[in-house]
Amino acid sequence: MTVSSRISGDGKELVIAIDDRFDFSLHQLFRDAYSSITTQDLSYVLDLSKTEYMDSSALGMILLLKDHVQLYAGQLTISKPSDTVRKILEIAQFQRLMTIE
Repeated sequence: MTVSSRISGDGKELVIAIDDRFDFSLHQLFRDAYSSITTQDLSYVLDLSKTEYMDSSALGMILLLKDHVQLYAGQLTISKPSDTVRKILEIAQFQRLMTIE
């Protein structure tokens, strides 16, 4: 279980990637990936392309990220979720709250 984050070369995008399982055990690592970022108008991309499992605590963590993003007038996009993860996001109606691509 890994959380990685990187800011793009132009400094306009923060990509947070979750590998394997996205559950409560990643709470602190996930929060650390974005909590120190206070740049205005930054695009945040949550890359779930390698995430195979996600539970309800992960949904809550995504909502906390969304609150952080809105505080700094940014945009949040969930990128490349697997079919399983996409279904979880759709059941929770996250497509109404953020872009899922």
